Amino acid sequence: MYYTVCEVAKRLNLSPHTIRFYGKEGLLTFVERDQNGNRIFKESDFERLFIIASLKRAGMSIKQIREFTVLCDEGDATIAQRLKIIMDQKEAVEEQITALQDAMDVLKYKTWLYQVALEAGTTAVHNNMPLENMPPNIQKVKERIRRLTADMEQLYKDASKSENSK
Repeated sequence: MYYTVCEVAKRLNLSPHTIRFYGKEGLLTFVERDQNGNRIFKESDFERLFIIASLKRAGMSIKQIREFTVLCDEGDATIAQRLKIIMDQKEAVEEQITALQDAMDVLKYKTWLYQVALEAGTTAVHNNMPLENMPPNIQKVKERIRRLTADMEQLYKDASKSENSK
């Protein structure tokens, strides 16, 4: 059984334009064409298409994905190279997840801060609030902000001392 670009797009939750773009960029060399030159996809093509789409969502460039797919086509002699590509991208995604989690923590902190301020009618309510009066997840973010601020102040003082001693 064969599938059209539109059927594949719907099944993979991609746009037909994206699939055509992947083809134009040389990522779909494994896909057959009908007598009119239209791509026709087999059931066995879905796994590879899913992998390509996942690598793209993971932040891999089209060029990197093309290199990866070429290595796949070359067979078992390229397993180590493919593993390295995947491990490098996995590390990059883990770093992105950490950065996004940090951003989410700040958003949660600011949400709490403004909810409390709204109830009190002022943002000054937080100025002298003891850390232990804050929810545990908010305490962690507030402590990180305090440490960051203290670190920055220390760097500024050290830089000023260094400039003054010259």
